[in-house]
Amino acid sequence: MSPSITTVLILNLATSTVITMSSYHWLLAWMGLELNTLAILPIISKSHHPRATEASTKYFLTQAASSALILFSSLINAQTTGQWNILQLEHPLAQILLTMALAMKLGLAPTHFWLPEVLQGSSLKTTLIVITWQKLAPTTILFLTWNQMSTLTITTMGALSVLTGGLGGLNQTQLRKIVAFSSIAHLGWMATIITKSNKLALLNLMIYITISMPLMLALILFSTKTVPDLTTAWTTSPPLTTLTMMMLLSLGGLPPLTGFLPKWLALEELLKQDMALLATLMAMMTLMSLFFYLRLSYSLSVTITPTPTTTPNKWRMKPNTMTPLLSKALPLSLMMTPLMPLIMP
Repeated sequence: MSPSITTVLILNLATSTVITMSSYHWLLAWMGLELNTLAILPIISKSHHPRATEASTKYFLTQAASSALILFSSLINAQTTGQWNILQLEHPLAQILLTMALAMKLGLAPTHFWLPEVLQGSSLKTTLIVITWQKLAPTTILFLTWNQMSTLTITTMGALSVLTGGLGGLNQTQLRKIVAFSSIAHLGWMATIITKSNKLALLNLMIYITISMPLMLALILFSTKTVPDLTTAWTTSPPLTTLTMMMLLSLGGLPPLTGFLPKWLALEELLKQDMALLATLMAMMTLMSLFFYLRLSYSLSVTITPTPTTTPNKWRMKPNTMTPLLSKALPLSLMMTPLMPLIMP
């Protein structure tokens, strides 16, 4: 793909997300979501491989169906109330349709089946875009309408997503599928807590993006696509390998790393609202996600490929230099916990 076409597509991605985030009219929000979908499709299918074409087709069908549900929901609400304001969603059927549509767009269980398949057919760079930037537009609509949705429905879907993300990633060997189930689990945390505290839900999303971005950039530098590939990462860059292991543990929520912060605050908020059973279930289900993060960390740091020499480092290798974005995002993904009093005063 030529640089000019790539630039146009990236600009369309940014513009469509901004349109959705700044709109209070349902048609404008729907238009932004459609532009967002159309801009990402060539990026997914740019490798001209059957898997990439299959992934882009699945992504298109899923996103088109969810966008149609959003439009249908807004039409029902407009017919009932006579206005198109996003903040006034009053019809019960419209609320249910919108909840299902946003869950499908975000990849929440039980409408999550498209996400692992799409990411498996995409490149690592495209995976980075799908699990970070592509979540912003539908999440914005979720934040605008959370107080008009059924608390039981969105909480159940969130808890089910945490369970699905933990169970689904246990037997995977493909890193992109593991990243997909990790995304499902983290967005499940966001959906569970959004009806209790939207500030905590926003913090959860931002920290997930902050950790996922440098992790994916590190995997791109290592050119790793499967778990066995991680065993050769140490020979490429030992310092970055160590930091990548810490990012995986942070994504799993181990203290005192950054990923522990949103889970800690979310569990505290659930306990404050007398939801001890839900908090216990969420914490137990997160242990399954932590297991496959530990498995990845073990493959990355402890195992090493058989080598006849005492020095396993590669030779005649072009050095991998850290990108500026990676070097800036790494400290945030690991050491943000001491800033908690400033983040949540």
